[in-house]
Amino acid sequence: MENIDVGILVVDDELVVRDSLYNWFKEDGYRVDTAEDAKMALKKLQESSWDIVLLDIKMPGMDGMELQKRIKEIDANMIVIMITAYASVDTAVQALKEGAFDYITKPFDPDDMGHLIRNAVAQRKLTEENIQLRQKIDELSKFDEIIGDSPAMKRVFELVETVAQSDATVVIHGESGTGKELVARAVHSNSPRRYFPIIPVNCGALPEGILESEIFGHEKGAFTGAQYRRKGKLEMADGGTLFLDEISSIGTKTQMDLLRALETKQFTRLGGTKEITVDFRIICATNQNLEKMVEEGTFREDLYYRINVFSIYLPPLRERRSDIPLLANHFAQKYALAMNKKITQISPGALDLLVQHDWPGNVRELENAIERAMVVGKPPRIMAEDLPFQLSAKKTDLTSDSLEEIEKTHIQHILERMEWNITRSAEVLKIDRVTLYNKIKKYGLKR
Repeated sequence: MENIDVGILVVDDELVVRDSLYNWFKEDGYRVDTAEDAKMALKKLQESSWDIVLLDIKMPGMDGMELQKRIKEIDANMIVIMITAYASVDTAVQALKEGAFDYITKPFDPDDMGHLIRNAVAQRKLTEENIQLRQKIDELSKFDEIIGDSPAMKRVFELVETVAQSDATVVIHGESGTGKELVARAVHSNSPRRYFPIIPVNCGALPEGILESEIFGHEKGAFTGAQYRRKGKLEMADGGTLFLDEISSIGTKTQMDLLRALETKQFTRLGGTKEITVDFRIICATNQNLEKMVEEGTFREDLYYRINVFSIYLPPLRERRSDIPLLANHFAQKYALAMNKKITQISPGALDLLVQHDWPGNVRELENAIERAMVVGKPPRIMAEDLPFQLSAKKTDLTSDSLEEIEKTHIQHILERMEWNITRSAEVLKIDRVTLYNKIKKYGLKR
């Protein structure tokens, strides 16, 4: 009875046909019901869910062709198998063109019918799996991997949402370690191309000759050591997105070939002559000033304007310090789970050190710092001494040694560090918001 979850509805005006198919399918363990005409079939389709409908073409009243259209309106993925006599095979073929899975002619051979139903069940399951996969991909969209609620990051989210639905080429600017690839993946996963792959290429990590083969692929014998044909990343990205990280490092020839591929959506593998057509979107990332490189003649001006249709600036961590606590706690939870350690908190002292640090390596450096702290730290929290760096005392430019001057300078420093988020600044200073507002007014502090 392993087929009990598969529902089959038989629609035929001949009682002998309905009874025969009903008994066959019941014996094979399927959930099965019958209908003698289109009106009854539509009623049963509304009352219960079905995976497969066997549908007679010739019926009084609404015929099978018209009923098939109605079924597809109810469930576009429904498996419809047409039942026909030899004389109406042409009509059955027309039904196939309009979405039927297959047809079978009377009289039926039980083995043929069983084989056809098994194929239909497999097709239905495959369709359902694809639907579930698409739903899962949709759930994973948005910005789950990008952490931040600072004004700068909210602006990044807005730009991602704006450009994702288009097919425009995007350049993501930002220092190393800021998370440019995460932003590229966010653009891709929120775009219509999200059901196809995003293929990354780290241009800065490969020599020019190897990079060219990596992007465009090569034919057997194209160069010494090319013992077989190899698809390039551009070909693999067909239907999806090609992400070129550190595009500023590619050489002049590759720039020229890439420009042609962007303009024509065609390319040839190294050593080949056949034009290959691909449907792709390009997202680029760079930590260099491409405009300056164009002025210096190290980056093609035509390629720059071709890729720089839409620009996203990803700020360094020091420009969005209010995101540091969020990121630190995110990484702490991540590595607590990975290491099976019961460290669930970051001490105020450690958090204060994290916020003060300038993070030249940006988010990547912060993640490494938290990972190291999780290794050496002890439950229940990460302490300041667990962090892999020592912060030097910040110099203050005081015109007076008075307590008020020190307090004024300290409050100004905390406000700037928290990007003038009053609630968080008050929490760090361990005072309430009203008191903080009074201090700001008293000392005439401004952004």
